[in-house]
Amino acid sequence: MTSRRAFLAAAVAAPAFLPRLGRGAGPADRVRVGFIGTGNQGMGLLKRFLAADLGDVVAVCDVNQGSTGYKEPDHFYGREPAQELVRKQAGTKGRPAECEAYADFRKLLDRKDLDAVVIVTPDHWHAAMTVLACDAGKDVYCEKPLTFAAAEGRRMIEAVRRGKRILQTGSHERSNPISRFVCEAVKAGRIGRLERIVTKVGFNNKVGPGPGWEPMPVPATLDYRAWLGPAPDSPYHQDRCLYRFRFNYDYSGGQITNFGAHCNDMAHWGMGCDTGGPTEVECLEAKFLPAGSLFDTATETRFRCRYPGGVELVCESGPEQVQTRFEGATGWMQTGYRGTTASDPALLEGLPDKPAAGRDPHSLHLMNFVECVRSRAEPAAPVEMGHASALLCHAANALIRLFPTAGPVKAAWDAKAERFTDHDAANKRLVPDQRDPWA
Repeated sequence: MTSRRAFLAAAVAAPAFLPRLGRGAGPADRVRVGFIGTGNQGMGLLKRFLAADLGDVVAVCDVNQGSTGYKEPDHFYGREPAQELVRKQAGTKGRPAECEAYADFRKLLDRKDLDAVVIVTPDHWHAAMTVLACDAGKDVYCEKPLTFAAAEGRRMIEAVRRGKRILQTGSHERSNPISRFVCEAVKAGRIGRLERIVTKVGFNNKVGPGPGWEPMPVPATLDYRAWLGPAPDSPYHQDRCLYRFRFNYDYSGGQITNFGAHCNDMAHWGMGCDTGGPTEVECLEAKFLPAGSLFDTATETRFRCRYPGGVELVCESGPEQVQTRFEGATGWMQTGYRGTTASDPALLEGLPDKPAAGRDPHSLHLMNFVECVRSRAEPAAPVEMGHASALLCHAANALIRLFPTAGPVKAAWDAKAERFTDHDAANKRLVPDQRDPWA
């Protein structure tokens, strides 16, 4: 059993990268970065990167020149709005005066003066962009879920390790001091032997057109063919792209991979299973929109996994966007977007305060990435960890997608082989239909 004093020291210790960045890096130390994907999440990370003055953003890239149609109606994002945002800060704090905007990410990767890229595109582009970036000698911050499909993770790991690159998965809870406190407390045995974990993923937060929807003209600002990339050829509709890609299986795994890449990653963290996986996966419930709807990902789900040692993980839809609850032999702890609680207030002794402005988990995660680019140390969420947490979600989705015809289904999972051992139909769902030359 870890002592209380040792646990508190490990759980709340300030990350090593903060003092150095707080003093400010000299011009020779400044990391030169390109942002690929400047939509809802990409612009948010770009603003944080600039506000924290983590380096020089010298290039941005997006297939959308600039438009509304993102998470909220008045959000105007794309490569030109991102370029303008960077240019407004040109000349301050020694920043360079120019930031180039690209429609083709390959042209951005051709630049020899870039140290790293931040990839914030729809999920179906993550693997191809990451592999090409690593092969071009760039370090990578890739948003979660790290992968779109099960088989992509191994290729990404190979590219990162072959090129001796740094990769930070965008699972920013790994840099959240509150999440660290809870997960490390569970690992240290503060709630006794871990028995059960319950994770929550949010309901769908957008509504798309139902059966009979009609294609729309492609906007002049959008290179739709480039947006599709490896995904199947499909007619354009405004609710297929930009923020709403999340609700179509051609580009994403729905809220299971979106929010599940946070809460289920924390489940792995608290289990001490960062790069492992379950032995069994079972889909208990799944609801879908009517056949023919543009959005086809599950609207509500509930699945269960069993892990070596007997730990049970249940992931279910709910009003909480992200929540992870650990239940042990002597107590429980839970944390998420709505706060942190425990069966006994004493379990939360030493819980850090909510991070202040500029020290939010997203910003801390970017800071950790930049410092690791400089030091070549492993980041908080390395590629193997990102692959494992995404793979759990892909395995669950493979069974969830069979639910309308098969009903509740349980299958044995081989975490080392990364496939089901007794369910061929589910294994076929692990391999997406992708187009050359990106497949």
